[in-house]
Amino acid sequence: MRVLLVHDYGTPTGGAELQMLALRDELRARGHVVALLTSDASLQPAAIESDFRCRGTTTRWQVVTQTVNPSAVLAMRRALRDFRPDVVHVRMMLWQLSPAILPLLRRVPALYQAATYKAICPTGTKLLPDGARCTDAPGRACLRHGCLTPRSWGPLMVQHALWERWRGVFRAVVALSHGMRVQLEAAGLAPVRVIHNGVAPREARPALHGTPVIAYAGRLSREKGVGVLLDAMASLVARHPALQLHVIGDGPDRGALEAQVHARALTGHVTFLGHLDRAAMERTLDRAWVQVVPSLWAEPFGNVTTEAMMRGTAVVASEVGGQRDIVRHGIDGLLVPPGDAAALAAAIEPLLRDRERAEALGLAGRARALASFSRGACTDRFVELYQAIRAPGTSPVVAWREAREPA
Repeated sequence: MRVLLVHDYGTPTGGAELQMLALRDELRARGHVVALLTSDASLQPAAIESDFRCRGTTTRWQVVTQTVNPSAVLAMRRALRDFRPDVVHVRMMLWQLSPAILPLLRRVPALYQAATYKAICPTGTKLLPDGARCTDAPGRACLRHGCLTPRSWGPLMVQHALWERWRGVFRAVVALSHGMRVQLEAAGLAPVRVIHNGVAPREARPALHGTPVIAYAGRLSREKGVGVLLDAMASLVARHPALQLHVIGDGPDRGALEAQVHARALTGHVTFLGHLDRAAMERTLDRAWVQVVPSLWAEPFGNVTTEAMMRGTAVVASEVGGQRDIVRHGIDGLLVPPGDAAALAAAIEPLLRDRERAEALGLAGRARALASFSRGACTDRFVELYQAIRAPGTSPVVAWREAREPA
């Protein structure tokens, strides 16, 4: 099968990009011929790995080009003509490539995989500026709540209108979790199928030793809930004076979080490590007794959670969004209410007191990751869906439902 993968970015940096590149490699390993179309924009310095490329930008002009990107139209036309795909798999395309590429997909089987909420929310998060969940449709509410500026509102409303006009070219829509599916379908993007992100297999981490260490890995922004974790740390340190928290990642809230560390007298207990390369990150996370995912918002999935489970590290995560698909509370991880520092501390503390309990929860999480979230299983499901939407004379949605959902 000839598969054209389409994504806004082609660098091996963010989670969505790494997932797309991993799917490309898995498909090629199975004998499929795969090409990747992306923009030349990059959120972090890294080599771009795409086969077809258009112009992109992360400057203030992005609000215009993500609405209509003529360069993306030309690149898509060239890819369809030169590569001649049997299937087009579009993941992120509303940050760089724009809805203008969609009319070109009318005559080729295509699916859309939502990696963010961008199809139903101009900011991609379905969150209001104060962190509350947004229940409004895109429109004047985006201005009223302060989610968009007057300058960006007009172009992004045009983008949404174009998306709504042309999204019917897709023969299937895929979400990363059941929670995400519910939100997409409630906004009218239905029916939606769920295919979880896959996680790469790896050896289990070494046995725990030394003083307890907690780890966080991810973006340092409000919706990630790191401030809640720091509040929990203040009570945990009182009972575990040698406790350390390693924070991996960076983002707009780093300064505020560092100030919170000082205000909570946690200096010496919290280390901000910034961005680490993969090898350094894995070495750091291998030492963690617990990895915490304290998200405040309904994340579409939770790659750091499945990666921690594959590593064999005990996970404590917020009971929100995709985390509810991944973690079975008390079986292979622990779930706590989002934003509740006391509940978070209460879930973490027994694992710091009992090394064997932390090890057992980590082993159960690893078994869960191997059985339910392997990269190979993810690829299997996409190949089945590709075949379903290519079937002549058969409704792709019906074919997928019959293949995956027993009566």
